[in-house]
Amino acid sequence: MTALLKGYLHTSLILRVTVALVLGVVVGALGGEAVSEWLAPLGDLVLRLLTFLIVPIVLFTLMVGVNQASLDRVGRVGAKVLLYYLASSAFAIVVGLCVATLFDPGSGMTLDENASVSVPENPGLTEVLLSIVPGNIIEAFAEQNLLGILFTALVFAIALMKLRQSDTQGAVAEHLYRTLEGLNAMTLKVMAGVLHVVPIGVFAIVADTVASQGFETLLSLADMVLVLYVALAVQLVIYCVVMRLFGIRLRRFFREARTPMTTAFATQSSAGVLPLTMNAARRLGISQDVYGFSLPLGATMNMDGAAIRIAISAVFAANVVGAPLDLASMVQIVVIGTLISVGTAGVPGAGIIMIATVFAQGGLPIETVVLLTAIDALVGMGATALNVTGDLVGTSIIARSEGQRLEEGTASPGEHG
Repeated sequence: MTALLKGYLHTSLILRVTVALVLGVVVGALGGEAVSEWLAPLGDLVLRLLTFLIVPIVLFTLMVGVNQASLDRVGRVGAKVLLYYLASSAFAIVVGLCVATLFDPGSGMTLDENASVSVPENPGLTEVLLSIVPGNIIEAFAEQNLLGILFTALVFAIALMKLRQSDTQGAVAEHLYRTLEGLNAMTLKVMAGVLHVVPIGVFAIVADTVASQGFETLLSLADMVLVLYVALAVQLVIYCVVMRLFGIRLRRFFREARTPMTTAFATQSSAGVLPLTMNAARRLGISQDVYGFSLPLGATMNMDGAAIRIAISAVFAANVVGAPLDLASMVQIVVIGTLISVGTAGVPGAGIIMIATVFAQGGLPIETVVLLTAIDALVGMGATALNVTGDLVGTSIIARSEGQRLEEGTASPGEHG
């Protein structure tokens, strides 16, 4: 038993996650609902462990990172991140529309007139923007409001930076900074331990998803699922081209990115795998002041996979009712979809909310959302994996634009490949 445990701990993390993914599909397909009932709590437990790390890793990483840079650099990086995320989301919708127009998903399908769907309320862009400034710091941490946590960390990090430059309080501030460095290192040590149980969670979540969804759902809307994954692949190729233009080594990038990508695919949670994404950025050699800001923000506002899903769903809905989108409608969807993908951050059921909101604004039949909810998990997996990939791609590009060489980072204890 000891030898087996040692073998598990010393095996490459990505190999463990990949094996867990395959075993989860097999066990879920063979076990059915009984497997779903038994394994769901185990998957929830691992997700809780990852979520448990979000607040400390965002708070300490950003505060330490900002204090390793200048205030001018922090502002410059922030502006680049926001511009990149807006442009990336808009471009992803264009990619989705082009691929969907080429393959025409939904053609020949009919809509059940008696169908109805309950869509969670969209808080809207204004509410999301207001949530950046929390009315109560403790409440922001308790609710894991990433935008609020990011704002809090940034404000106090800048205040600490100013204090360190003060003649009267510089010594005290320097001690506080060293304490934060220790807390950051301690958080990374905890994360190294959590990484060992991630494959177990991936196995449980995938088995539960396959068991509860079944292959019948996939086959009934196979064209929609296939078109979505083709579009995701096209976007991934575009990422590779852009990264090469910035001199980023693709092999090394995907070697570090594959664990958060695979885990995001299984868990369907960009925020949930944020500790893994930040760990990948650190291993890529990206500085803390860049990834400490860009990745938490990206987990809530940069959703390229969701943007592609919006575009393909819109074409699908239009084809189902026999009214294909014209150029003007497509331009409208690009604009609305970009704003919605930013303004629906951090809301449960975000994928369906985005689609329903775009349909309502674009005059598309809301009833078609019923069809799309049937494959929500299947398309959500790929979309979430691309969301996380897009965050890392953007972070790497911005780091390169800041002159960083992205040299080999330092692995946490217990990590292997």
